[in-house]
Amino acid sequence: MYKSYYPKASEIQNDWVVVDAAGQNLGRLTARIAALLLGKHKPTFTPGVPMGDYVVVINASQITYTGDKAIEKMYHKHSGYPGGLKSISLRDQLQKHPDRVIRDAVWGMLPKNKFSRHIIKRLKVYGGPEHPHGAQVKK
Repeated sequence: MYKSYYPKASEIQNDWVVVDAAGQNLGRLTARIAALLLGKHKPTFTPGVPMGDYVVVINASQITYTGDKAIEKMYHKHSGYPGGLKSISLRDQLQKHPDRVIRDAVWGMLPKNKFSRHIIKRLKVYGGPEHPHGAQVKK
């Protein structure tokens, strides 16, 4: 009889990973970040278990994209009131809130359940090279 392996809380180790987004493609970068958050890079990966690492993304304002996405890709939000739709292009979003671009892309790659709402809290995104998590990150 085969038994499934289910890691105990004492066996789970969550590390801190710093990812430099400068000059990297948005989609490829966020796919790698989503895998780190889920813990798919670990040999003891188990779906539904928070085995992933904390990810700190720096230089989010310096990501690259292909084609005409700068003006064609739009981010939408709605206030819930009539006429409350607001849209912003990728270029403007990168200038005003570069952290939201990466967070939205990673969110789209995570499973849609309570587990992913817990996982997305482990993602820390900063537009510049400085971040306040120096004590947690091992050099």
